[in-house]
Amino acid sequence: MGYIVAVQTGVTAAEFDRGPTAAELDAIEAEMPLISAEVDLLDAQITVLDRTPSELDSRRVHRARRRVLAARRELANLSAVVVPEVGA
Repeated sequence: MGYIVAVQTGVTAAEFDRGPTAAELDAIEAEMPLISAEVDLLDAQITVLDRTPSELDSRRVHRARRRVLAARRELANLSAVVVPEVGA
């Protein structure tokens, strides 16, 4: 009786390859203000899903949107400074 076995080697990563690299952790750390702002916006939007938003709710959503935009702008400016132009 012949057994069916995989001809190729395993495709899962080795044990030492499973964690994020230092560069990936630095990238996450740089994006953390944007991530926090997006979580706050999502929280504000979820709050008003099942009810008519009051003036306070509307302001909270508006402020959260502005924080997301500001964080995106800061991240884009940081990326423009850190990453040199390619092919110049």
